[in-house]
Amino acid sequence: MSDLQAAKAVVRAYYADLEAAEGAALAAAMARHCHLGLIWRGFHPFGEIRDPLQVAEEFWAPLKSALRPMQRRLDIFMAGMNAIDGFASVWVASMGHLMGLLDGAWLGIRPTRKIAMLRYAAFHKVEDGRIAEEAMFFDIPHLMLQAGLDPFPPQSAAHLVQPGPMTHAGVMLEPQDPAEGTRTLAAIDAMIGDLRTWTGGRSEPLVEELRRSWNEDMIWWGPAGIGATYTIERYAEQHSGPFRATLTDRRFNGHLAKIAEGHFGGFFGWPNLTLRPTGGFMGMPATGQAADMRVIDMYRRDGDKLTENWVFIDLLHFWRQQGLDVLGRMADHPR
Repeated sequence: MSDLQAAKAVVRAYYADLEAAEGAALAAAMARHCHLGLIWRGFHPFGEIRDPLQVAEEFWAPLKSALRPMQRRLDIFMAGMNAIDGFASVWVASMGHLMGLLDGAWLGIRPTRKIAMLRYAAFHKVEDGRIAEEAMFFDIPHLMLQAGLDPFPPQSAAHLVQPGPMTHAGVMLEPQDPAEGTRTLAAIDAMIGDLRTWTGGRSEPLVEELRRSWNEDMIWWGPAGIGATYTIERYAEQHSGPFRATLTDRRFNGHLAKIAEGHFGGFFGWPNLTLRPTGGFMGMPATGQAADMRVIDMYRRDGDKLTENWVFIDLLHFWRQQGLDVLGRMADHPR
């Protein structure tokens, strides 16, 4: 438990320095808190970067010059031992919004001079008092919608600036009961086990399968382009059913980190899944081309089942593999 608290302190100091820094000071902040061989994984168009100074230059400096003054509004903050490597490494995860006034352009998104929130989730591997790996996933289409851009056909669920946990208990600065984290991890694993029946096995109705892992009043907070949905029946109708029906030849590639603390847990992969669109998913036509999905999932458990799920999918990367370059199209046809 002391290792988890020490890792949380490292990430909290890292966040504080990033938020206080501007311009050239961002590189110094990254250097103070990250290993020189940092592996940073970000959504398209950033990808994998292996230099903390490059992360500062290519990601943080342009974002902070556009969305200012930036506030990090945390909804979840937790630490845990990584179940993927036999609980050998320590990871800290957070989720929330990066908020500011969109006073500058970013990735071709024009300034609105209005408040905007970039929805994000991050995983940090902490080694020897520094950050060795970081997955920084952010919902760019969500920000585009706030700026009046609509990159995809009408989504099946609701677009919202998404709130944090209903219990307001996701920011865990203090130690948590390890037994609760074990229960949360077990609930996540049970849900993943059911997902693996997609390729065959059980033939029961989808709603009945979901009821084994989810509470009836579950909420799935999905990415822009899909949206948020409430209750098992509407989740099956508005996301899970269409997802399974229109994405075939599914291959699970595994996760790089999976942790839980208290009633919260999550995982990420790079990529988690490889799938082939057969037409209809997100209103798009079939391509016949398999593509990867990079995903972070964050969960809240209530009792022995999951009840809230925040999902981050690199949809710009996924559709670019299908021949749709959303950012490139925006650059070619500016408003």
